[in-house]
Amino acid sequence: MSEMKKATRDGFGEEIVKLGKKDNNIYVVDVDIGKSCKTGAFRKELPDQYLNVGIAEQNAAGVAAGLATCGKIPFVVAYAVFGSMRMCEMIRQEICYPKLNVKIACSHGGVTPANDGASHQSIEDMGVLRTIPNMTVMAPKNKWELSDMLKFAVAFPAPIAIRYPRGEAYDGLEEHRNPIVKGRSERIFRGRDIALVAVGSMVKTGVEICEKMKEEGREITLVNARFVKPLDEKILDVLAQEHSLIVTMEENVKCGGFGEAAADYLRRTHPQVKVLTVALPDRFIEHGNPEKLKALAQIDAESIYRRIKEETPDERTS
Repeated sequence: MSEMKKATRDGFGEEIVKLGKKDNNIYVVDVDIGKSCKTGAFRKELPDQYLNVGIAEQNAAGVAAGLATCGKIPFVVAYAVFGSMRMCEMIRQEICYPKLNVKIACSHGGVTPANDGASHQSIEDMGVLRTIPNMTVMAPKNKWELSDMLKFAVAFPAPIAIRYPRGEAYDGLEEHRNPIVKGRSERIFRGRDIALVAVGSMVKTGVEICEKMKEEGREITLVNARFVKPLDEKILDVLAQEHSLIVTMEENVKCGGFGEAAADYLRRTHPQVKVLTVALPDRFIEHGNPEKLKALAQIDAESIYRRIKEETPDERTS
């Protein structure tokens, strides 16, 4: 029997304990979902650095803001859907307006495999958070990058949100672990004509598309966005010089999302480049098998591959 892989949230739970042991200024502010978001070990091993405010995300934001004014580094741990929208006003008024050193760990981001219904499918969170001034938004491609992003967040003296999925942690691309620099993405594969710029969990999908293209003799580029905000305009400038089609990919609705921001920049600065924005449709996502739901939403590898083929029917690399 094969060993069961750990979920991304397990990786978060393990890393936050390591960080908390190294720095007693690191606090976890829980909203009574320690079992789901894996903060139980932190509570057990570092009880003096742990606060559970109950099912009250707005209160968690206020408590975290207070801790930050006392020199602490609080991580509010919540489901992405509530860590963004239920907390939105408090993030804006109490955290970002005074630019306090608060971190928001947004678990269960995107199309979640949990059976919690459409209300818990976090499809707008990245778009909501990126609109708030002074907020930085990140999304890791795999379990190692989540660990690196948590370390980066601890050292980053301003509001930051890290959005990651609930399900099985992606363990590919371990060899791609460049240091994280604010607002800078990471090129995974270098190719021609077509460039994929993928956010978080969509990097894995991007790898699958690159493999399908390689089978027919087409080497394409894959970029791991890393940052939803700030937008890495420099990499977009480079890609626009080297490619005729840029495809953005995210597990978020198009409206207000990463792809919309990237497309706006490219159309203003590089109008000769085609832009294909792959995102969730403007509707609520029911609960069910996540792979089937992604296929229905046309953000799976096969659907995106077909859309790219439609955009580039006659193009071939040499």
